[in-house]
Amino acid sequence: MNDYRSLSHTKWECKYHIVFIPKYRRKILYGGIKMHLGVIFHDLSRQKECVIEEDHIMPDHVHMLISIPPKLKVSEAVGFLKGKSAIQIARQFMNRERNFTGCHFWARGYFVTTVGHNEDAVKKYIQEQEQRDKVSDQFALNLTK
Repeated sequence: MNDYRSLSHTKWECKYHIVFIPKYRRKILYGGIKMHLGVIFHDLSRQKECVIEEDHIMPDHVHMLISIPPKLKVSEAVGFLKGKSAIQIARQFMNRERNFTGCHFWARGYFVTTVGHNEDAVKKYIQEQEQRDKVSDQFALNLTK
């Protein structure tokens, strides 16, 4: 029972594997943006009492294992992370201080699945995602030759 978190009248463990992409699946999540996004996501998740337990930012998508309290809908947590991070990216990398209309950084949807008792398998999958991507890219290159 040590893994459970507590609210005033609730013991809980609600973990989700979430994946989302930048608009048009552009491969832009590298370098300075990648370094800052990790910090931004962790800071924003703490504001909603969520905990990112594992994350990996690929050039064209984001994987995270996140613990979300039951008082918060998954869609609210993901919407908050994507919306506020897009504003911070616009401020830091697009030199926009205000009037963020028309600045769409993330695509509309996301993938989510509950983790349950296979948490270690999901963590391993997220950690190895970059290596899997490289292998599939190499395979695709070999097919086009």
